[in-house]
Amino acid sequence: MVISLIINFNKMKYFYLNWLLLLIVCISSASSKNSYKINHLEPHFWWIGMADNKLQLMVHGKNIANLEPALSYPGVEINNVHKVNNSNYLFIDLLLSEKTKPGEFNIVFSESGQTQLSYNYKLLEREPESAERRGFSSADVIYLITPDRYANGDPSNDSSPSLKEKSNRRNKNGRHGGDIQGIIDHLDYIADMGFTQIWLNPVLENDQETYSYHGYSTTDYYQIDARFGYNALYKKLSVQAKQKGIGIIKDIILNHIGSNHWWMRDLPTPDWINNNGEFTQTNHNHEAVHDPHLTQSERDSFTDGWFVRTMPDLNQSNPFLAMYLIQNSIWWIEYASLSGFRVDTYPYIDKMFLSDWSKRIALEYPHFSIVGEEWSSNPSIISYWQKDSPRHDDYKSYIPNMMDFPLQEALVSSLVNADTWKTGIGQLYKVLANDFLYGDPYNLVVFAGNHDMTRIFSQLKEDFDLYKIAMTFIYTTRGIPQVYYGTEILMTGPADHGSLRSDFPGGWSTDKVNAFIGQGLKLQQKRAQSFIKKLLNWRKESLAITKGDLIHYPPVNGVYVYFRKIEKELVMVLINNNNKSKRISTNRFHEVLAGRNQAKSVLDNKVYDLSAEIDLPRKSALVLEID
Repeated sequence: MVISLIINFNKMKYFYLNWLLLLIVCISSASSKNSYKINHLEPHFWWIGMADNKLQLMVHGKNIANLEPALSYPGVEINNVHKVNNSNYLFIDLLLSEKTKPGEFNIVFSESGQTQLSYNYKLLEREPESAERRGFSSADVIYLITPDRYANGDPSNDSSPSLKEKSNRRNKNGRHGGDIQGIIDHLDYIADMGFTQIWLNPVLENDQETYSYHGYSTTDYYQIDARFGYNALYKKLSVQAKQKGIGIIKDIILNHIGSNHWWMRDLPTPDWINNNGEFTQTNHNHEAVHDPHLTQSERDSFTDGWFVRTMPDLNQSNPFLAMYLIQNSIWWIEYASLSGFRVDTYPYIDKMFLSDWSKRIALEYPHFSIVGEEWSSNPSIISYWQKDSPRHDDYKSYIPNMMDFPLQEALVSSLVNADTWKTGIGQLYKVLANDFLYGDPYNLVVFAGNHDMTRIFSQLKEDFDLYKIAMTFIYTTRGIPQVYYGTEILMTGPADHGSLRSDFPGGWSTDKVNAFIGQGLKLQQKRAQSFIKKLLNWRKESLAITKGDLIHYPPVNGVYVYFRKIEKELVMVLINNNNKSKRISTNRFHEVLAGRNQAKSVLDNKVYDLSAEIDLPRKSALVLEID
């Protein structure tokens, strides 16, 4: 009997022990199932006093849609909560009143009345006069820098343990270590040369396995790539540049992301990426946006197609994505005190979104500058996107600037081809004669080269005389000049991206040549650098060039003459594209000169009698200030 009771007791003990273990496992499983975490909440913080009082938060975390958000802060209320197909996302619409004060509050996420998560959110005070910030204008000269290839100011961040591609300077397509600190270290050089704006190729995180240095495959819209620095350092660059009279232009990509963006591991909605998230090549037909005879599928192939397999194409017609991109743009302007945007692949983006996006930017910052990249040699296609341009439909654009690709193409072609009735310097005149197409041709960004094309000195067959003509023209014609880094020291390079984006000499401690201080440069490079520096610093003080009207004359016998004029200030530019010198009579220009008979050369102070003929050496440009 005793033995039987003992056996039964042991059986019961094991039964209850197993039951208890099962209960613990179930509780643990339930706890794990209902545990929540916020992986992303963007924008991370915001500002009071914006023209638009609405703010939409994207919240991402496992099954976050199971939770109900709430907050308690004077002047802030939740207007709506959106749940989408993916339960890992919530979109929260906030309303901020005019009386909202800067401060912090908790956004509480609850389930069945029980708090599961809390996020501390901050509203900041805007910088004084933030809304009235001025963008770039024809008084500026923009210096375009590929950060990875300019200067390595902090070797400790050349590689990052959290990012895939590591530094390899021996690989022309690899990461070389240039960074934001390197640019900060050389702001004095940039300012002394006469540049007043810096356009950086993208510096946001690009966590791609290869070819990530160029920056055009964004994997996080709110983080500076750790190999370039960090957010606060980017802000420091902007602050220190401004102290030297230099603005910062951010290169932004609204059209596509990198294939390793965190969205691609967990898309918010099925239509977040065009073509159902599957790679479909764009047809690159820029005329598609305008062609009245084209089918809709062909139009869609241009705007909805992907650039390459590693660049998923964003669907900006999705309202949550559209708002995300708009707010991200505003966030960076406000956070980093930017003076402008350069927008990559502008016509590839949904055009109705572009209208809404540019309108919202203009609402918050009426004097902010935005320049779009439309790589076309047709002025009518470029002008379509500029604010106030006459166009073939009722499309509304709010961006003031566009890149002047037609003028760049005409400049190179006019200088390298023989002067005939169809070719030569007359091509420049003909392109400028199309300025009636633009809302404001003086707001076009003019350039001889950029990060995507063969270096200008190479395009001009390394002819120093042609180089000086090209630079003189870019700095004295209508518009806002932009110069690619290294142009001032005659850097060369083919259209191969890795080669044309080569390292600026002196940016690395082991470099034997240092262009920042002139050490080791060839004589011709020093002459080019000195030429650019003198021309740019003179340009700053010339109201005729920076604010004046352009008046030009059709070229005759390979000589192109134009004027820049404001009130009594007058500058005359003469370009001789011939292989021999020319003698020019000024009688033809009597309407502009109006009896003024003396001028002085900007570059060598030589005085010219305008009542006599002017000698123009072969392949040369002469810039005269008219007394």
